[in-house]
Amino acid sequence: VVERVPWARPGSTFTRAFEDVVAWCVKQTSKTAVAELMRVAWETVGAILDRVVADARKGRDLLEGLTRIGIDEVSFRKGHRYLTVVVDHGSGRIVWAKEGRDKKTLRTFFDELGAERAARLTHVSADAASWIGDVVAERCPTAVLCIDPYHVVAWGNEALDQVRRGVWNDSRKAGERDTAKLVKGARYALVKNPENLTDKQKARLSALETLNRPLFRAYLLKEMLRLVFATKGDEGIKLLGRWLAWAQRCRIAPFVKLARSIRRHREGIEASLRHRMSNGRVEATNNQIRLLTRIAHGFHSATALIALVFLKLSGLAINLPARPRLS
Repeated sequence: VVERVPWARPGSTFTRAFEDVVAWCVKQTSKTAVAELMRVAWETVGAILDRVVADARKGRDLLEGLTRIGIDEVSFRKGHRYLTVVVDHGSGRIVWAKEGRDKKTLRTFFDELGAERAARLTHVSADAASWIGDVVAERCPTAVLCIDPYHVVAWGNEALDQVRRGVWNDSRKAGERDTAKLVKGARYALVKNPENLTDKQKARLSALETLNRPLFRAYLLKEMLRLVFATKGDEGIKLLGRWLAWAQRCRIAPFVKLARSIRRHREGIEASLRHRMSNGRVEATNNQIRLLTRIAHGFHSATALIALVFLKLSGLAINLPARPRLS
């Protein structure tokens, strides 16, 4: 006969107080350090963590009350191993995570959310990945999909770097060593925000304006695209239209291609400008997940990482057991 006792969790050979101390320590440092400190096996720390998190999530539905969410993926191991994560824009907390990065994985989230609660979603922020956009359109068609501005600006930086590399190669092949050297050394000056440029980097940009007009025009296109998202609102939408007209006729191949890509995603990009939404909260969560992975020196399974992520980033309360007062 197995008897349920109040001071231990089912299936555990440790007391609740001991497991709570272990889980609290895992929030602060690596599982290896906790295993040595508490004199238990490394695998035992993971098993304790799973039990504590499952216990803390009982009676608490993290998916309740969602209206504005962000969706993204984060790599947690070599070999293209990813987690799909969902963050609540209202609380800033992670509410769902699962291994995988495809439509099937994301559909699992909407299956758990349910059709009724999915219909209450008003805004979804994400990058321009089709596997996210297609599932959002399928499961919550009334929600506004907002394309993350950071990713669009990153496209502009990549297009600018393609132009820079092309100019560098052409100058090198033509024997223009000084120009090639200037262009190669101007990489950081070109992608850096103008307000953060050093005097040396400003001088490089001035020299580029004289030596290579196409590259300098590509730089101005990148800066105007950044200004679109700094402006936001209706003015930002108007500025985006002017940017597209300029990029389409600039005769700089990477930016002509970028303009076509932005036109394909224009509805979602304009939605992010109109509603002033980004995936910033999700990216911050991803950075914390990467930090947890580095502290732990990697994870063998997504299950262990997800347990730690929910312990650390979902607002679950793990308190140290009360200490007896000294008389």
